[in-house]
Amino acid sequence: MFSYIKGKLEVKSNNYIVIDINGIGFKIFMSELAIDNVGEIGEEIKVHTHFKVSEDNMSLYGFITNEELRMFELLISVSGIGAKSAIAMLSAITPSSFALAVISNDISKLVKIPGIGSKTAQRIVLELKDKIKTEETVKKENEQIVKIIEEDEKTTEAISALKVLGYTKKEIDKVVEKIDADTLSVEDIIRKALVFLGM
Repeated sequence: MFSYIKGKLEVKSNNYIVIDINGIGFKIFMSELAIDNVGEIGEEIKVHTHFKVSEDNMSLYGFITNEELRMFELLISVSGIGAKSAIAMLSAITPSSFALAVISNDISKLVKIPGIGSKTAQRIVLELKDKIKTEETVKKENEQIVKIIEEDEKTTEAISALKVLGYTKKEIDKVVEKIDADTLSVEDIIRKALVFLGM
């Protein structure tokens, strides 16, 4: 319903902010990390939003970047993980690290997130990997990228992580060829790609 909200920041609390738009205050729940970085009281800010409706509640959740929003949506799609838990996780792991942990089955990284035990981490990997295209499909979609750059394991993992975050083949094509991956870690490749994608 709401893609984003732009207005004057009126309130910053522990787990939510209030944005004023023409005299109407929108209460938006955010992670502690996002609240710390969203801006100062009185400033005009823009936050990406997810509008969640349940039987007895309607709530707005806010995110500074589309990557955070995508991570939130992935998390709440996992059985047993609610919106409040997903918001808390956003303060503990970056979207790029989260995507990499999922596609590489890195349970040890996921269990470091507060509130995530071994069983939940395994469920996250199992359920979210089902949302990723099969290796054969990814290989076919990346055929043009392979012709442009020398494909190696690091680049493959980075491309898969970017796909988890919701970027299209066309978007990834444009940024991956700009990055010299030889001296970078997988996470550094993802970070650089996200910088380009956010331009």
